[in-house]
Amino acid sequence: MARPKRNFLATAQETSSPPSALDNNHAIARVRKAEGKNLYLVELPKHTDPLLVELPARFRSQIWIKRGGYVLIDTAAFLDRDNKLDGEIVNVVREEKEWRKQSYWPAEFVKKSTYPEDSEDETSTVGKMPPSDDSDADVQG
Repeated sequence: MARPKRNFLATAQETSSPPSALDNNHAIARVRKAEGKNLYLVELPKHTDPLLVELPARFRSQIWIKRGGYVLIDTAAFLDRDNKLDGEIVNVVREEKEWRKQSYWPAEFVKKSTYPEDSEDETSTVGKMPPSDDSDADVQG
């Protein structure tokens, strides 16, 4: 039997807006890859080691997390348990523009341009005719 639609709408509403402030144990992390079984490998802005976090049951099959996306994690969720998990996903960043406006957004997670910047020594050939060879005109004429 399918879950009621009200559960999905409540979850979507909860993740649509960022919180006004973060708790001490909460941090914004970038998703590196899905490990399977609702486990994700994430990276914090100042850590070099990736963390393994779990997606709680209320988000499963309702909110999809893509690689390179951002999540809000709770690093103190599994401190009392002896396992390989480093935290739990508390919220999924869906409206990234709104989240970036918050004061707690890490400066290390800057918005990357879709198109890499061209260097100064390269010139664009978009909209220009290909170079003509004078030797071709001499041979034919």
